[in-house]
Amino acid sequence: MVDQNDVRRIALALPHTSEASGHFGFSVANKGKHKQFAWTWNERVEPKQPRIPRPDVLVLRVSDLLDKDALIASDQRKFFTESHYNDFPAVLVRLELIALPELQQLILDAWRTQAPTDLANSFQPEAT
Repeated sequence: MVDQNDVRRIALALPHTSEASGHFGFSVANKGKHKQFAWTWNERVEPKQPRIPRPDVLVLRVSDLLDKDALIASDQRKFFTESHYNDFPAVLVRLELIALPELQQLILDAWRTQAPTDLANSFQPEAT
């Protein structure tokens, strides 16, 4: 089982990545802006009340809606979405159900969706 410490370690090992202040999230610098690629899901527990952070669920950017649908179809317990993310290229991941190697690849893929194209294309992660 993985947790937020694993997410942090993986994300911060990627070039030009920083952790958000004030919430659990990671972004990559791209053309002077910070493009978020991974963050904690905030669940709406009570209608018309603030959302509650869920440290056991990670939101990850994906390349497109087809990629999102394919992940969800591959394992609906591990990957899911909710109405807030309809028509948005991100998938929700239950950390307790994902293996470390798969999480590493998903975080790298999420980072590549937001990183500058040249950096994303040239970056080769170290083998673990």
